[in-house]
Amino acid sequence: MKKTPEFTLVLSLTIIPFAIMADTNVTIDDSHNTRKFTPNTENNTQYLIDLGWDSHYISEGRNNLPKGGIMWSSVAIQHNNLNVYARLGSADSLHYNEWNLGLQYTFALTENLETTLGYQRLEFYGDQRCNDNELFGLLTYSAIEWLTPSINYTYSTEASGYFVEASLHSSWELINGFTLTPYLTQAFDFQYVTEEHNGRNHFQLGIETEYLFNHNITLSGHISRTFAQQDITLEANIEKPESGLDQTFAGIHFTWIF
Repeated sequence: MKKTPEFTLVLSLTIIPFAIMADTNVTIDDSHNTRKFTPNTENNTQYLIDLGWDSHYISEGRNNLPKGGIMWSSVAIQHNNLNVYARLGSADSLHYNEWNLGLQYTFALTENLETTLGYQRLEFYGDQRCNDNELFGLLTYSAIEWLTPSINYTYSTEASGYFVEASLHSSWELINGFTLTPYLTQAFDFQYVTEEHNGRNHFQLGIETEYLFNHNITLSGHISRTFAQQDITLEANIEKPESGLDQTFAGIHFTWIF
């Protein structure tokens, strides 16, 4: 989710990007990263339905809601390498809703280097109404089976700025169908969240879990911790937030692919 100063909901509520599921093989904090579809050799078109809940609405290292968590409902259609998605987020304790509508295209640059390019429209409904357009790109390197580095880039037309996240994920299948993935992310803000400051935004680490019931149904979850860095602390000196700057949050998702 991308944050903008003019969008408030008791505390500052800011704009983010998003696609379907952020908790896959890329960083949880990446809002426009769709869950990977499972390989399907029978046809070129697949469909996804996802329901989830996060204990807090955290993005760009900030808590976007003054209390409670947020529920997510997502649908996606993938044909070959093109993915079209829609996602609805609804706060569980406040009046706040947002829509994320977008498309993304994934292709291989080399045998182990994959990139995703996309666009999404964001619509926000809270105490105030606002919207944004975002262009994003993801680069993932998969030569090492147990360690996946990735870089995610997001540009906001509303803020005329960009946000960069460099991540490492390490996936381990502990038992058949159950995968544990520790991860860490370093994020940088360049006039995406704040206009006054550029540079290190936050550091994030956590653990993602995934259990594959069968070829089509997956239960996944995560617990994550963010640590505020320069951009957040400088912003806090101005805004004087009531709560701490570091954030701990968790989430769970049920995904059906057919």
